[in-house]
Amino acid sequence: MKTKYIKQLFSAALIAVLSSGVTSCINDLDISPIDPQTGGSFDQQGVFVKGYAMLGVTGQKGIDGSPDLDGQDEGESGFYRTTFNCNELPTDECLWAWQENQDIPQLTSISWSPSSQRTEWVYVRLGYDITQYNFFLDQTEGMTDAETLRQRAEIRFLRALHYWYFLDLFGKAPFKEHFSNDLPVEKKGTELYTYIQNELNEIEADMYEPRQAPFGRADKAANWLLRARLYLNAGVYTGQTDYAKAEEYASKVIGSAYKLCTNYSELFMADNDENENAMQEIILPIRQDGVKTRNYGGSTYLVCGTRVAGMPRMGTTNGWSCIFARAAMVQKFFSNLEDVPMLPADVEIPTKGLDTDEQIDAFDAEYGIRTEDMIKAAGDDRALLYSGVGGGRRKIQTDAISGFTDGLSIVKWQNYRSDGKPVSHATYPDTDIPLFRLAEAYLTRAEAIFRQGGDATGDINELRKRANCTRKVQTVTEQELIDEWAREFYLEGRRRSDLVRFGMFTTNKYLWDWKGGAMNGTSVASYYNKYPIPVSDINNNRNMSQNEGYK
Repeated sequence: MKTKYIKQLFSAALIAVLSSGVTSCINDLDISPIDPQTGGSFDQQGVFVKGYAMLGVTGQKGIDGSPDLDGQDEGESGFYRTTFNCNELPTDECLWAWQENQDIPQLTSISWSPSSQRTEWVYVRLGYDITQYNFFLDQTEGMTDAETLRQRAEIRFLRALHYWYFLDLFGKAPFKEHFSNDLPVEKKGTELYTYIQNELNEIEADMYEPRQAPFGRADKAANWLLRARLYLNAGVYTGQTDYAKAEEYASKVIGSAYKLCTNYSELFMADNDENENAMQEIILPIRQDGVKTRNYGGSTYLVCGTRVAGMPRMGTTNGWSCIFARAAMVQKFFSNLEDVPMLPADVEIPTKGLDTDEQIDAFDAEYGIRTEDMIKAAGDDRALLYSGVGGGRRKIQTDAISGFTDGLSIVKWQNYRSDGKPVSHATYPDTDIPLFRLAEAYLTRAEAIFRQGGDATGDINELRKRANCTRKVQTVTEQELIDEWAREFYLEGRRRSDLVRFGMFTTNKYLWDWKGGAMNGTSVASYYNKYPIPVSDINNNRNMSQNEGYK
C-alpha cells in the first residue's frame, strides 16, 4: 500500500466540515492522495479498515504521538471514551474519583456549559469520523462489485450510528453527506431521525446475514438493533413514540442466529473475540488488542480506570483509580445497602501480609468480601463488584468525593481470559468492547411490550436466568425496567440515554447520590437532557444554533 500523506488536503476540509475552533486535521493517514495531479491512487481497503478502526483507536501510532485530531488530548478524545463519559459519568452508575480534573465536577453534577471541553471532544470526534466516512463513500460512488457494495453499506451504517450519537447526545447534528469544504447544515429532531431510519432501510439488503460477517464487522442484526434503539427512543427524538417498531426489530434480532452467552462475565474478558460462548452474543464489537491497538480510550480505559494498585487480579500493571460505583448502582443489586458484604468497621486492615493476590484473597474470604461473595449475596452473576481490602478500605457511599475508595470497585471489565491462557500485554487489554449485543434486544422488546400494555416478564426473566438471578420478576414496573437496564448494561456507555427516555435524568422522579451536585441528589434544569452545541462551532458555523436553555 502506498503511504503518501494527505494532511493538508484533509485539514482544509475538516476545518470547514467540523467548523470547530480546534485546528482539526488528519495526520499521516495511510492512504494515497486523491488529487489526480499527484499521481496517487485511492486505497479502498485501507480507508475501509480505518472506518472501523476509528471506533477504537485515536491516531496512527498506537498510544499517542500521531493523533487524528490536533489540539485535543489524544487519550481523552477517542470515539468510545468521549461517548462513554457523556453517557455514564453524569448518571447513577459511577463517579470519577478526581473531581479536580477539567469538566469532571460539571459531569458529576449535570452542570456543563457550551464551553465545556469534554462536550467539544465528543462533538468533534463524531464529526471527524463522519468526514472520513463521507470520503470513503465519495471515492467509491458508482462502483457496483459485490464487495464494494457491502463495504459501502457498512460505512453508511457506521455513519448512521454516528448520526444517532449526535441525535441522542445533542438532539441535532452538523450534517453532511459528502466530503467537501461546504459548511455542514443543521439537521435535528424528526428530520435527523427520519434520515437515520431511511439510511438503515436502504443499506440492509447489502449487509451480511446475521453472524456471517467477519467478527468486528456490522451485519443485518446490527442494522436491526440500531433501528430498534432508534424506535425505542422515538418519543425523545420526535415527540411521537414508535414502540411497535421497536418490538418488531428487537424480535428480528432475537430470532436471528445470535444467542445469549451462558456466562455473563465472559462477555467482558480478554478472549471475548475467540470464545464462542461470548461471540455468539456480541453483534458488533470494537476490536481491541494489547499489542496492535494500544490506546487510552477503549478497554484500557475501562480496565485501568476501574483498578487501583493493590487490587487482586487487576489485569493491568497500571491502575488509574478513577471510576467507582455510586451507591445508587449498588442498590440495583442490594435494595438495602446494609446487606452489602463489607469489612466490619472494627476490623483493621493488616499493614503487612497483603502483598499477593493469594494473601488478599485469603483475607477477603475470611470476611466474605470477595467479588464471588458479592455475587452470592446479590443472587445475581452480574454483581461484578468488589468490596475487599485490596487497594484500601472501601465505602458504599460518601459524603465527599475525595478518592477511589469512596465507593465499591467495579470489576466487570477484565483483562483475563476465560481459558486461563496468557493475554497479549500486561498493561493494555485484549478485551473487545461489545458495542451491540443480543441482551439489548431482549430489554428493548421487554420495554416496548410494557409500554404497549403487554406482559414483558418473559424477556426480563430470560436475562435473569442467564445471570443465575435468584429473583424472577413477577410484575414489571417502570422502576423495575430502568433498574434492569442498569443491572444488565452498567458501565457499557448507555445509561444517560435510558434515564432520559424514562424521564428520570433531570427530574426528581428519580434521585441518586450526587445528582445535581447534592449528596442525596436533586433535580436539575430539563435542558440538560441534551448536551450543548460547543461554543466553538456556534462561532464558526452560521448554520448551527444553540440548544434551548444554554447561553
